[in-house]
Amino acid sequence: MITDPLAFLQSWYASCCDDDWEHSHGVTIDSLDNPGWRMKIDLVGTPLAGTALDRLLVERAEEDWLHVWSDGTHFEGACGPLNLGEMLEAFRGFADGAV
Repeated sequence: MITDPLAFLQSWYASCCDDDWEHSHGVTIDSLDNPGWRMKIDLVGTPLAGTALDRLLVERAEEDWLHVWSDGTHFEGACGPLNLGEMLEAFRGFADGAV
């Protein structure tokens, strides 16, 4: 079992690559100007397709926050500047719970 959330995301992504999926779908992680991070993971064509997650909002402080959700097509999240690992961990929890 992979315990590191970044290693989990890498492994999950690699498992989805089938010489087709990765040409139209993927993972995007970008910075926000408030400051923070944003992540969008395509679920179409993966075992997680169709799996929804109600918006989870964690607000601890101005720069310590996490928002994640899934509409079944994408897993999306945004977080504070030091919460990227927590957001990756939220995706791992989502993926593990959906299997």
